[in-house]
Amino acid sequence: MAEARKTCDWQYAGRGELVPYHDQEWGVPVHDDRKQFEFLTLESAQAGLSWITIYRKREAYRKAFAEFDPEKVARFTEKRIEKLLLNPGIVRNRLKVNAAVTNARAFLEVQEEFGTFDKYIWGFVGGKPKVNKWKRMSQLPANSKESDALSRDLKQRGFKFVGSTIIYAHMQAAGLVNDHLVHCFRHKECAALL
Repeated sequence: MAEARKTCDWQYAGRGELVPYHDQEWGVPVHDDRKQFEFLTLESAQAGLSWITIYRKREAYRKAFAEFDPEKVARFTEKRIEKLLLNPGIVRNRLKVNAAVTNARAFLEVQEEFGTFDKYIWGFVGGKPKVNKWKRMSQLPANSKESDALSRDLKQRGFKFVGSTIIYAHMQAAGLVNDHLVHCFRHKECAALL
């Protein structure tokens, strides 16, 4: 019988629903602006909730927020926002929905200034992922000096729902930080993508 593959424990939340996310996405360096906007929107929506809640609504978010196209989301009108607040597939929190639209507009301003959001955000980790060497989930921090700095800068640029904890989660998801446990098969794989 083959030995079970060692992995991070958190992926088994929700009866294993997060296994594909863990195995294929989490911690993989993202250099696509639309994917960055997707993760930023989803992480902001997660504030005060569990990731499994947002993960289960991911496809509804994709449809509701124009396939995470920041140019389209930036043009959402008040009428469109009101319609979104009736959508049971997403978290119907006015502040979070408004934040997604506000963040899309700020996102476009960052793209204008830096050429890409990717260039901007990766600058906070020196252009390459910070590879941590945690042995237990209890060691993972909720934030870092990099997420503190990025959070501060995003807020100054007008972004909403971008506290340091939310931004650290974004950095983990988008591979700016490799927080796979050292025994997890993805730790080495993600580190090899440098």
